[in-house]
Amino acid sequence: MKMLVNVAFPIEPFNSMVRNGTAGDIIRQVLEDVKPESIFFTEQDGKRGAVMVVEVLDASSIPSIVEPWFLNFEANCEFNIAMTPDDLMKANLAKLGQKYNELSTV
Repeated sequence: MKMLVNVAFPIEPFNSMVRNGTAGDIIRQVLEDVKPESIFFTEQDGKRGAVMVVEVLDASSIPSIVEPWFLNFEANCEFNIAMTPDDLMKANLAKLGQKYNELSTV
């Protein structure tokens, strides 16, 4: 399943890593290890951030996705399961709506 991961980098240690030239190399290594489908670097709450899409086979793979960010950058990571339109269609919303509409009218 797809997961959206928001990564928020604190000012430190990131500033120090930029100054000493290690930030880019560490990011490159993390991306090689995590292998996101896509990643976009952006601002989050006035700080450096990133949003990436990763494929998650099961919950046990989550630490390998977020620990590199935690350990290398002291980053905050939030993750949310994401659905494609096909995934949403498989949920059969009409059936769920009917079931719970019947329950609420009892």
